[in-house]
Amino acid sequence: MNFPLYIAKRYLFSKSSNNAINIMTLIASGGVIIASAALLIVLSVFAGLKDFSLQYSSFVDPDLKLIPTEGKSFQWTEKDKASLIKIDGIDSYSKIVEERIFIKSDNKNLVATLKGVDENYLKVTNIDSMVTKGNWITPGTNDVVSGWGISNNLSFGILDYLQPLSLYVPKVGVGQASTPQGYYNSVYVTNVGLFEINEELNNKYMFADIELARQLLNFADNQLSAVELKLNNDSDEDHIRSQLKATFGDKFIIKNRAELNDALFKMLNTENLAIYLIFTLVIIIALFNVIGAIIMMILDKKKSLNTLFHLGTETKAIKSIFFLQGSLMTIVSGIIGVVIGIIVVFVQQTFELVMLTPDLAYPVRLNFFNVILVLVTIFAFGIMASKIASQRITPSLIKS
Repeated sequence: MNFPLYIAKRYLFSKSSNNAINIMTLIASGGVIIASAALLIVLSVFAGLKDFSLQYSSFVDPDLKLIPTEGKSFQWTEKDKASLIKIDGIDSYSKIVEERIFIKSDNKNLVATLKGVDENYLKVTNIDSMVTKGNWITPGTNDVVSGWGISNNLSFGILDYLQPLSLYVPKVGVGQASTPQGYYNSVYVTNVGLFEINEELNNKYMFADIELARQLLNFADNQLSAVELKLNNDSDEDHIRSQLKATFGDKFIIKNRAELNDALFKMLNTENLAIYLIFTLVIIIALFNVIGAIIMMILDKKKSLNTLFHLGTETKAIKSIFFLQGSLMTIVSGIIGVVIGIIVVFVQQTFELVMLTPDLAYPVRLNFFNVILVLVTIFAFGIMASKIASQRITPSLIKS
């Protein structure tokens, strides 16, 4: 058996005659346990928040979206349609016409995004399930469905035929017009439904039939802003991406749901990194207790170390004893803390003890990468702390 490791385990798991050292060791070990458990729990919370945000974006965002590489629109030919259908793993697709518009209701005006969708759109997303008042649009009509934010800002409801909504879009390439109306296209619409997803989407989107959007924007029959795809549940997104790239070349930019919400996810990832760094600092502070506990153990074992030295044990081996003791302390404490963190996350997922609202539990998700990250962080800084503490041992200290 490795002699320094054997002695290190004896020192770690046996009580000292000095009760203060035992208390100091427990405090050091407890600090590492709490810090590692807290780090894993917080990282799991942010993973849950990311999933929660992605879940709500799924009501309006597809699995994949094809956006033109150049310009704001493209020509969608029968050949393109046939090529897309041949790709395995695509469950359905929807043609999209999307543009910023002006909405007028009485004397109020608002800028929003009009999204013209075809009859397949409800197969690609679940937006109709978020319509909390009224109904979804009927294809081939001037019906629209608005977010609650747009409705509140312009003070309109549903099926208000006495207060029709006007949609306006500036005409492209129009010079001097004889009348103000010559500068823009306009259409009257009837709001038949209101959806509620989140504040950003509620204030941004108005949905309409694709033909209405084409009429307003002067789009040709085969002119689109995007194509949105729903994938089969068992499909491989990376494989489908490669097939789309091989089929269409550089005609489209392909984005998944996370990439469509890149600003949100950059914010969440930045906050996640900041929290990780803060809790890493807490771990470093906790490891100062480990350094203190090891140094106190060294001073308490001076007589034993002196005996080992005179029996022929080298100073290097004696340093190894306390380096291994400190490393074992942080490793064991880190593992215990991670196990506690896993139990807390599992309990929250199963029993939903902490609630955001009366009907919504605080989202958490256990991520294998986060478990490894916490263990590596604890082990790395624990080994560094043990190395620093063990350097306190010198021949003069042992002999004195």
